[in-house]
Amino acid sequence: MISAIRTAMERAILFSIAVIFIVAQLTNIGSLTFMLGGLVFVAIFLRLPGLKGMTFWLTAVFSIAGIVLLSMRAAEAKVWFEAAGVNVTIVTLFLFAPLFGIPVRLPAYVESLKRFYEANLRSSTALFAGTQLLTQMLCVFINVGSIPVVYQMVFVRPRPGMSLLLANAMNRGFAGAILWSPYFAAMTLVTTALQVSWSSVLPHMLVLAIMSLIISVAMDFRQLQRTEAGIPEPPVQLPPRDEEAFALKAAKKGQNAAFPYGLGLYLIASMAVVFLLERLLDLPMVLVICLSALLFPLLWCLALGKASCFRHGVHHHVTATLPALQKEIALFLSAGFFSGALGVWQIGTAVPAILGKIPLLPVPVLFSVLTIVLIVGTSALGIHPIVLVTILAGGIDPLAMQMSPDLFAALLLGSWAMSNPISPASAVNNLLAGLLKRSVLELASPNYKFAVCMGGVLIFYLSIASFL
Repeated sequence: MISAIRTAMERAILFSIAVIFIVAQLTNIGSLTFMLGGLVFVAIFLRLPGLKGMTFWLTAVFSIAGIVLLSMRAAEAKVWFEAAGVNVTIVTLFLFAPLFGIPVRLPAYVESLKRFYEANLRSSTALFAGTQLLTQMLCVFINVGSIPVVYQMVFVRPRPGMSLLLANAMNRGFAGAILWSPYFAAMTLVTTALQVSWSSVLPHMLVLAIMSLIISVAMDFRQLQRTEAGIPEPPVQLPPRDEEAFALKAAKKGQNAAFPYGLGLYLIASMAVVFLLERLLDLPMVLVICLSALLFPLLWCLALGKASCFRHGVHHHVTATLPALQKEIALFLSAGFFSGALGVWQIGTAVPAILGKIPLLPVPVLFSVLTIVLIVGTSALGIHPIVLVTILAGGIDPLAMQMSPDLFAALLLGSWAMSNPISPASAVNNLLAGLLKRSVLELASPNYKFAVCMGGVLIFYLSIASFL
């Protein structure tokens, strides 16, 4: 009984945070800052006793450190509440963005996707690249929920010697989605903090997403070649008088083997809607996503006569998905509070002067290297990348680092993306470990080389793009 009441309270607080944030963005009423910050404090401290392990300690440390920093500065009340609201955009995104994934789970789309997968991805390399690309596309809309979906397609029949390789593909596919998806917390956090638009960052991120696929295939190409002979074609035994029936069945299957156009059209249309609304409406990106997520999936399901599927998807999101995200939400809110408190000390203004005294590399290159090492290194130790990304996005002026805001956004998003496959605390690694019955370290370790190569490519790309 107590647990149910507590869950209902937490859910009500999260919805209240999202509603007040949206109203504040639309009306610019200053007093809402106090309401919003107060709800954030309540959400953190209400959830804190139920947290465990690293999440508990990080949330507690960030909350206490933020209190200490603001107290030492004798900050006024408004500053406290503003610091508490730094990451409320992420809470709002968690409430609305998953609605885009409801039509993706329609049974007809999933079945047609399975047929396409079985009919077209036969070689090891095609299977690996297709799995990574498919994971990236689905992750854009259903986040980590795409991993079980792709897993069921990939392992529908035995793949000798391919299980770890396909886990790498799914892991890196999720990382690729982090690079450019407008519905991920990473994109919302970075674009909001740096005040850049998703459409302006998108060209850089798509280039890096393509490069991540190429690097991934190159990393495992030799092993893929060795397993090529290990995926046998199942022999087909035809009864003597059934040749004509089999031919008709094969022809029908061939017609269905094309990529499921309904799903492909939905994916393209939903991205186009967000892109156009961002251009046409003078609204922050997070509000564009909220508006699109409320209307577009509903209209799509109504057009297909699947209103019941939409209702079921919304119910599952409210009763199952959101409660499962409570610990992440508490961590993200406390990290935002710490970042806001740290910003009062203006530590970011001292960084360019410090880097300028190191003559080894130009300031933007040196800063890029240190940023990647910090974010990826701490992620490998189990610390969520949102911690450092929140601090850097909120406390560093990109112009002081001789970088444009768009390229700084690309640096932070690229660092976040490459850190995910090697983090023992990432949801994807832990989910794959459970599905494949392997240790988290066994799944993370093959991606160390991938992260190093992506880091080098990211630095090179940023150096080239800064001169264009």
